[in-house]
Amino acid sequence: MCLAVVATKITFQRMFTAKFQTFSDSANGTAGPARVAALRAQFSPLGIDGFIVPRADEHQGEYVPACDERLAWLTGFTGSAGLAIVLKDRAALFADGRYTVQAAAQTDPATFEQVPWPSVSPGQWLAEAAPGHSRIGYDAALHTPGEIARLEAATKRQGITFVPVENPIDALWRDRPAAPTGKIVAHPLSLAGESSRDKLARVRAALDKDGADALIVSDPHALAWLFNIRGSDVQYTPLPLGYALVPREGLPTLLLAPEKLGAALGESLAKQANLATPEALEQAVKAAAPGRRIRLDAASAGIRLKRWIEQAGGTADLGTDPIALMKAAKNAAEQAGTRAAHLRDGAAMTNFLAWFDKEAPGGKLTEIDAVAALETFRRATGKLKNLSFPTISGANAHAALPHYRVSAASNAPIRHGIFLIDSGGQYQDGTTDITRTIAVGTPTKEMKDRNTRVLKGMIAISRAVFPKGTSGAQLDTLARHALWQAGLDFEHGTGHGVGSYLSVHEGPQRISKLGTTPLEPGMILSNEPGYYKEGAFGIRIENLVMVEPRTIPGAERTMYGFETLTFAPIDQRLIDRTLLDAGEIAWLDAYHKSVRAKLSPLVDNATKAWLKAATAAL
Repeated sequence: MCLAVVATKITFQRMFTAKFQTFSDSANGTAGPARVAALRAQFSPLGIDGFIVPRADEHQGEYVPACDERLAWLTGFTGSAGLAIVLKDRAALFADGRYTVQAAAQTDPATFEQVPWPSVSPGQWLAEAAPGHSRIGYDAALHTPGEIARLEAATKRQGITFVPVENPIDALWRDRPAAPTGKIVAHPLSLAGESSRDKLARVRAALDKDGADALIVSDPHALAWLFNIRGSDVQYTPLPLGYALVPREGLPTLLLAPEKLGAALGESLAKQANLATPEALEQAVKAAAPGRRIRLDAASAGIRLKRWIEQAGGTADLGTDPIALMKAAKNAAEQAGTRAAHLRDGAAMTNFLAWFDKEAPGGKLTEIDAVAALETFRRATGKLKNLSFPTISGANAHAALPHYRVSAASNAPIRHGIFLIDSGGQYQDGTTDITRTIAVGTPTKEMKDRNTRVLKGMIAISRAVFPKGTSGAQLDTLARHALWQAGLDFEHGTGHGVGSYLSVHEGPQRISKLGTTPLEPGMILSNEPGYYKEGAFGIRIENLVMVEPRTIPGAERTMYGFETLTFAPIDQRLIDRTLLDAGEIAWLDAYHKSVRAKLSPLVDNATKAWLKAATAAL
């Protein structure tokens, strides 16, 4: 193991140990009964009988800054999704199946009931647990109108009222971290591919078509794309937290903390928009609202924005931010950037796979060692800005947990069986996400069967040709067919959208049973079917693909297919060749030939020799 990997390994071990210790301390005393009691003491002054605490910030982001981790402060639970409801005599924590064990370990069972979500919704629980005609408080910045509407519908028969209040946790949380002030930088036009001026013109045209007078941009991903800026306010995604108000005519208002802007960028942005601080948001919304129809993004806009518009005599138009689809279809510069990023990332991944094949048979590697090594290889490119999400590094039974996150407590040795690693990088020219499942020792017949069925599904998506207007839901079956034939399936979607140096989980495009958005050229998606045998092993094979036009002689419709963006070997030791048909074998051989041709010039001689063997024709 090289010295850089050893050093990184030590750093990661310290980081994970500290992180887990923080979680344990939180669960064992600082969070829980005392804080719940303090919260309940605020009910009477606020005139409420309960309070809802989501794991959310005011932008409904996947990753939230430390100052918005109110759910963790109150309960000790640190999962990426969850919600608590505290009543006068009961309290519940809602978390999905990914976090059953973690939630139980981090919270006080005498204080919080564990509620399986979404099997039981918060509205259903409140309808049973809260006395009739209760007043339940909520922070209007942290819930969308749709969320509150669903709660109201579920509890209507009980006469429960939902009341917006100042968040009482903010007054109780004495050592609350400060709001992030990460520096904002310009995203170069050479990588963005379109000026902010031209993007604004497209947004205004969309507003005109929809009969809206203005748009409130509440999603920081949309904000970053629209103004060609990137920030550093949250982990893993280069976001500047802020808002914009875009009128159909006239200059937009851009609301960002001034300390995040350098002089040059501030001067540049001031030519495109009126600059204001986030504290001026209510004033700006109410000034723009009278007699006007203001579009709000239903997925990210807090209900307070709707209330402000209506209080000022405007109409809140809840719908889809038109930027979402514009951002999803990558232009030529973004497509070129993501191809370059994926080649760079593929070389780093190949270096890792070659290193892993050499080190793993010794039986001394752990899951954290693999995380550290892969990040080291990515950082060696000199181009890595950040990881695009926390690396999933799972050996055997841990690989059967699709969203497993290794900690100092769970860190397992990598021994004979299956090892799965799902990871990605943020580069200025693109965002990557790749999963490879690796045999350690000789795989069983069952492992090879399941892996090959997953591979057949991945190849089926890769080879798909489909007419314009096709949605991800219509393609999802292709990824599952070989598994269904054996009475098997997987619970997650087949693929999510991916941004351009933005979120690794981008909508609205996706390949899943719920993916209704038509796929258009330039959209990037993951292609990642899987199989998970609880307590034993898990398999997932993931490439990123991009929708592209397809020319078919004699075609009567506009047809699309997928360009594969990800290049790294797929472990052939886990393939049962007899389960693949001739077309699938041809696709895999062609893919590996391309992997070898593209990556051989980017790796050293030792890795090049390993790559040649790993990509040999099946």
